[in-house]
Amino acid sequence: MSKVKVGVAGFGVIGQRLADGAARQEDMELVGVADVAPTLPVRALAESGMPYRLFAAAPGAVDALAGAGIPVSGDFDDLLAEVDIMLDSAPAGIGAKNKEKYVEHGVKAIFQGGEKGEVADVFFHGYANYEKGLGQSYLKLTSCNTTGLIRTVDCLDRAIGIEKTAITIIRRVADPGDTHRGLVDSLLMEPIPNHQAVDLMNIMPHIDATGLLVHTPVTHGHIITIVATPEAKTTQEEVIEAFEAHPRIRVVRIADGFTTNTSLFNYARFLGHKRGDMYEVGLFEETVGMSGDDVMFAINIPQESVVIPETIDGIRASLRLQEDRLQAVGMTNKYLGMV
Repeated sequence: MSKVKVGVAGFGVIGQRLADGAARQEDMELVGVADVAPTLPVRALAESGMPYRLFAAAPGAVDALAGAGIPVSGDFDDLLAEVDIMLDSAPAGIGAKNKEKYVEHGVKAIFQGGEKGEVADVFFHGYANYEKGLGQSYLKLTSCNTTGLIRTVDCLDRAIGIEKTAITIIRRVADPGDTHRGLVDSLLMEPIPNHQAVDLMNIMPHIDATGLLVHTPVTHGHIITIVATPEAKTTQEEVIEAFEAHPRIRVVRIADGFTTNTSLFNYARFLGHKRGDMYEVGLFEETVGMSGDDVMFAINIPQESVVIPETIDGIRASLRLQEDRLQAVGMTNKYLGMV
């Protein structure tokens, strides 16, 4: 069987990770990546020997890239002529413009959570609604917070059934290296319901969800606390057992040193993961508890890398590589090294 040919638009925070994730899938071939300027990730790509072919994503970009001494393999049309599907991680709003090109070339595409919903046929999550993505031309991923949130809620919903959930998101204000937000020594509140709760109900309409969000002046990882009402009584032990069985949830213990949002980032670096990436959400075991019949727990979201597995799932659904949900996510997990 020939490998599926994949391209990536936008080689930034998410794009470079999408490229690495797709390249690790043994049934996929990463044809190349596209960008418009010699950004730091693009310069690092050139200095590391161009492991991925680079294409100019916009008119004039060839000159800008070549002027910085970065080899270019062609323009955006050249890349689209070679691929079956594009993973679009361009800045919000650019993806909708790129879609015109995808339609012109008859190429399918998966957009990241920052793009508006109307760009896609289906709002997609690999574990929660894989079947809805089967054969669809254009999928949109949920945001990093929503992706990790749905993993845990879906895990419990399939194990014990969930009626409703209330969430609090302690949100990092910017990615590492960002300087434009300017939030210092303040906690910025948003009104309820936050978009993550609304998006969860879009993916899982049988669950009633609400939540609030607090922006915090940190750059590594979000913390989400969840209170979930199960359909039937359960125990703390049953909940932890369900989480431990999920390949994309890493159950960690505060007693073992996982005391902060950054401890999981550091642990990924200690494991030798590129850039300190971790695909799993971190679930703090000592935060799992019961409030009456309700289940409470807290998770850490590695915002730069958490959406990569679900994006790969999207390729499998859109191109119908696997019809079965568990077979599809299992293949993604295997090639990304999650067991």
